[in-house]
Amino acid sequence: MEKSCLACGTKIIGRSDKKFCSDGCRNSYNNELNKDITNLIRNTNNALRKNYRVLCKLNPEGKTKTTKNKLLNEGFRFDLFTSTYITKEGKTYFFVYDYGYLPLEKDYYVLVKQKR
Repeated sequence: MEKSCLACGTKIIGRSDKKFCSDGCRNSYNNELNKDITNLIRNTNNALRKNYRVLCKLNPEGKTKTTKNKLLNEGFRFDLFTSTYITKEGKTYFFVYDYGYLPLEKDYYVLVKQKR
């Protein structure tokens, strides 16, 4: 029984369970198959990295206070964070890896760095 490559359709020579004629065709096929998922993950990770860089830039000392406008002007996205921490008092810190922020009144934020 003749088998053909799933990516390019050429005749496959070799093992009976082989699905692709080359590594290039295998990679091409799988990249096309996962394209949508890969783009979503890549875009989300890029936005998280940008949020991280913004928090690092605005908080070089480990703890500071800033405004919502400063964060937004740097391109910060409040909808993307990696974890939350709720204090005993019920306040919620939002973290992007080890840098976090706590919303305060009047569009102010406390920026913190988690100690390891």
